[in-house]
Amino acid sequence: MKIVFKVLFLLLTLTSFSGAELLNPNSTISPKEVVKIQLSGLQQNDLEYKDSGIEQTWIFAHPNNKRVTGPLSNFKMMIKSDSYGMMINHLSHTITELGSSDKWAQFEVIILDKDKIYHKFNWQVEKYTSEGTLKDCWLTTMVSSPIPLGSSI
Repeated sequence: MKIVFKVLFLLLTLTSFSGAELLNPNSTISPKEVVKIQLSGLQQNDLEYKDSGIEQTWIFAHPNNKRVTGPLSNFKMMIKSDSYGMMINHLSHTITELGSSDKWAQFEVIILDKDKIYHKFNWQVEKYTSEGTLKDCWLTTMVSSPIPLGSSI
């Protein structure tokens, strides 16, 4: 009995320190969950490893979006730039659906950055309709430039 307990304890310990892997798109993830996954990754950007949150966001980017932003290295530079840098390690976010159909959904996202300034974004996801592993998955096609809303103080 002691051996079984020690093995279970060891397995639980190893599991808790191994960290979660990045999520991949699948057809069961809703449009709002896609946005939440991306924002949560950016909120804790270096949780799994350096820039894991940016990579999580990249995984859920629509292939057309990836063609515009370029390879992951360019995407990382874009997210870290002054234009989108407030997303990295932000304090909180809200996601409000603005409209949707069976092929697209648009959300208003408000982020409170680490300097306690609010920023608003329009965030759009679309259902991928081509064949392949992404078929019927919701993926981000557009994130607007941020609109500063002012300080939380």
